[in-house]
Amino acid sequence: MKNPGNKSRAGAVRKTSSGKQVGSGGQGRQALEGKKPTPKAVDRPYHPAGKRKAANDRFEAAGGRKPSRGKEAPGAEQRPQQQQRRAKSSDETEVVTGRNSVLEALRANIPATTLYMATRIEYDDRVKEVVKIATTRGIPILEVMRPELDRLAGFDSVHQGLALKVPPYEYAHPMELLEKIEKSGRVPLLVALDGITDPRNLGAIIRSVAAFGGHGVILPQRRSVGLTASAWKTSAGAAARTPVAMATNLNATIKAYKERGVFVLGLAGDGDVSLPDLALAKEPVLLVIGSEGKGLSRLVTDNCDAIVSIPINASTESLNAGIAASVALYEVSRLRAAAKKK
Repeated sequence: MKNPGNKSRAGAVRKTSSGKQVGSGGQGRQALEGKKPTPKAVDRPYHPAGKRKAANDRFEAAGGRKPSRGKEAPGAEQRPQQQQRRAKSSDETEVVTGRNSVLEALRANIPATTLYMATRIEYDDRVKEVVKIATTRGIPILEVMRPELDRLAGFDSVHQGLALKVPPYEYAHPMELLEKIEKSGRVPLLVALDGITDPRNLGAIIRSVAAFGGHGVILPQRRSVGLTASAWKTSAGAAARTPVAMATNLNATIKAYKERGVFVLGLAGDGDVSLPDLALAKEPVLLVIGSEGKGLSRLVTDNCDAIVSIPINASTESLNAGIAASVALYEVSRLRAAAKKK
């Protein structure tokens, strides 16, 4: 059957006015030749084996020692000089409650505007020291009824008869925090939080960092809890001794830390490295803790040098973020202490 109107069929070879045949030029044949062989696992940068190889290469390039700290992190020259904290109105304040938390805040010389004391409070050594420091520093002391103190402290807060009104927390810059640790001659051990929104978890993690020789905590600016009064209370005063930094972009901070020779270890139940077998514990370490529900985000996982798991006996059990951080920090400090004895 003839083709109506002599129109060329789609895909057919046709002739030009000069009589030459015009076809696909072999493009169809090239498409059918197949792709190249799949790269090995160690050659794929986002595969766990590839990330382990990259971390080992960095470790070997440093000669098994801490890499030189002279290299400036990318973008450091654009580091913002403004205060590293969330934007808050100038009249917004926080209330620190509890005898230990109030005492530690005053010992750390944190600016305070007012000290509230419950009427007929039972004096102990902590209360006596709180009153002495507040009087010396000229902080107004107001005696209030317990219902008023309950209102100031907030719902379900245990204030133990003391509350201290303080300005919003002043966060450090992540790179300045790292530089300060390095200049002091210490091997950095820090914790970064990815998606932690419970202030009690934050307080517990700060307390564990202080207890096991950690040097600071890094919070992302978005989708994260800040150092609120509840976190202050849960930390039992450790927040006054442990620096807390705020990162505008957590992934950018992780990359900058890696450029400075810090090994970034994510904590997850399905990690490919068991915590007791961690060989990088004695090196500069940044532990990244994810939220209880979602765990580590995809981008943070991709940027970690290794994903570490905590071995537990029952497969149905899991640890919350605060407890997981405590176990990991204890094990890292234990491995470091064992390495020093050798």
